[in-house]
Amino acid sequence: MFGIGDLFQWDRFVTPTVIKVFYWLAVVICILLGIAGAVTSLDTMAFNPFLGMIFLISSVLGTFMGVIVARIGAEFVLIVFRINEHLGAIRNRGQQM
Repeated sequence: MFGIGDLFQWDRFVTPTVIKVFYWLAVVICILLGIAGAVTSLDTMAFNPFLGMIFLISSVLGTFMGVIVARIGAEFVLIVFRINEHLGAIRNRGQQM
């Protein structure tokens, strides 16, 4: 994790640590929305079973897609920071020669 002193110094990035919290928050939100969509689709099945089944399938697929998109977004942010670290290491290695 990071300490409170890291918030006031610019030697270390805080975002790679915090992005994991945002990812898990996005996963929880996607799952809660998926459950809400499934309950709504079950309610719709009482009146129109075909439409309720379509809603249920789209709710499940939407939940999986939301989790995948959250993961891709989090990995993209982490890749940007990792590229920055590698470029800094290359720069430091070039200065030592």
